[in-house]
Amino acid sequence: MDQQTLLSGVVLLAVLVIGVVGGGFGMLALRGALLGRRARIAERKAARIEAEARTTAKTILDEAKIEAEKVKNTAENEYRQRRGEIQRNENRLTQKIDSLDRKLENLDSRDRALNNREKEIENQRASVAELRTTQLKKLEEISQLSTADAKKILLENMESEMKEETGRRIRDWQATLQTQINEKSQEILVQAIQRQASEISSETTVSVVPIPNDEMKGRLIGREGRNIRALEQATGVDLIIDDTPEAVTLSSFDPVKREVARLALTRLIINGRIHPARIEEVVTKAKEEVDATIFTAGEQAAIQVGVQGLRPELLKILGRLKYRTSYGQNVLQHSIESAFMAGIIAAELGSNVTIAKKAGLLHDIGKAIDREVEGSHATIGAELMQRWDKAPEIAQAIGEHHNEAPTTSILGYIISAADAISGARPGARRESVENYIKRLEMLESIANSFKGVEKSFAIQAGREIRILVKPEEINDLDSVRLARDIVKKIEEGMEYPGQIKVTVIRETRAVDFAK
Repeated sequence: MDQQTLLSGVVLLAVLVIGVVGGGFGMLALRGALLGRRARIAERKAARIEAEARTTAKTILDEAKIEAEKVKNTAENEYRQRRGEIQRNENRLTQKIDSLDRKLENLDSRDRALNNREKEIENQRASVAELRTTQLKKLEEISQLSTADAKKILLENMESEMKEETGRRIRDWQATLQTQINEKSQEILVQAIQRQASEISSETTVSVVPIPNDEMKGRLIGREGRNIRALEQATGVDLIIDDTPEAVTLSSFDPVKREVARLALTRLIINGRIHPARIEEVVTKAKEEVDATIFTAGEQAAIQVGVQGLRPELLKILGRLKYRTSYGQNVLQHSIESAFMAGIIAAELGSNVTIAKKAGLLHDIGKAIDREVEGSHATIGAELMQRWDKAPEIAQAIGEHHNEAPTTSILGYIISAADAISGARPGARRESVENYIKRLEMLESIANSFKGVEKSFAIQAGREIRILVKPEEINDLDSVRLARDIVKKIEEGMEYPGQIKVTVIRETRAVDFAK
């Protein structure tokens, strides 16, 4: 039983081993079949990829061939065009070389012709020189003069004729130039007057203050005159209370004090409370207001003219001219007008317009303090500019504008002309046109009344008279004496603003005509 069992176990074991081995071989066979199939699939895929690659490569190759053909055709076309251009340039260059060769040949022929001509001219020149030498010898024999003496006489005659001709031409040029100068100066002055003419002021040395009724006069006088004395003492003006109905008069040569008194009196009349303490208080406030008005007036004048950078001290002094008049003309308005005119004249003459306007605005600044400082207003104004502005050219022009100092600068002439235009033009100052014309006629009449006077002209609106005398009757010493006599007669027989310049002109003219 044990052997049979053992044999059965061995058989079973053998069967199991055979089964296992058989299964292994089966698995190996199946795996081999699968690997073969995969190999065949990979071969077919590789064949397909190779076919596609060959197709793609062929397509790319064909396209490259077509592109290469296009590039080749383009290059060939460009080559043919360039070659055609080079050929044309070569043809043109060849033509130009041929043309230059022909020109060189022509130049050579002309050079040879010129050389021959020069030789002929040299021969003729030598012949002329020989002939001239012969003629000079014959002329010396005939005239009994050497060549040097003849040249000297000829040169002297030519020099004399040239001097006469030069003198005649210089006189003609001077006459033409003087005419042009007169026309241009008249044009500049007329333009300046037309552009800046303004109205005159009618202020005088008195101011009239209206009052509501005559009862106010008694209140202004006060008990035993204490109110009027307090007002006159506080303001420095004279208060005139007369029979003039509903009005009192303020009199003073100082326009600023008169304005302070007018303003204070007007406020006292409106308020009604009038006594010495109140008067002093109102006058103090009026002075402060007038000072502020003065500074504002100076500042506005500078702004109107376009002058910048003035010191406050100068603006305050300039503003005082608002209350100053000269022959009825407001001096501040005159200064503004003169500044604009000076700017116009400076622009026409090519000078500095800004400096000219500044000098024109400040040229009469000395009139603001001429009652406090001794000297002419031109000198005072020049000293003020030297002190406050540090502008020597402007100070010099201000000092020169009334001919009190020798005029050496063009700015001085410009300011003098602008001042004369603004102050002396008809209508600028309190003088009727009729009186203005009569004054000019009287000036010329006085000058013409003297013996030896040929003509006289009143110019610069009557500020100057020029007198032409007969040179055969009046010599140089007589001219000086005549000017002094005319000045004396004008001073004795006429009334006029400012000063009048008398100029006596004595000249000899030689006139001839070529026919």
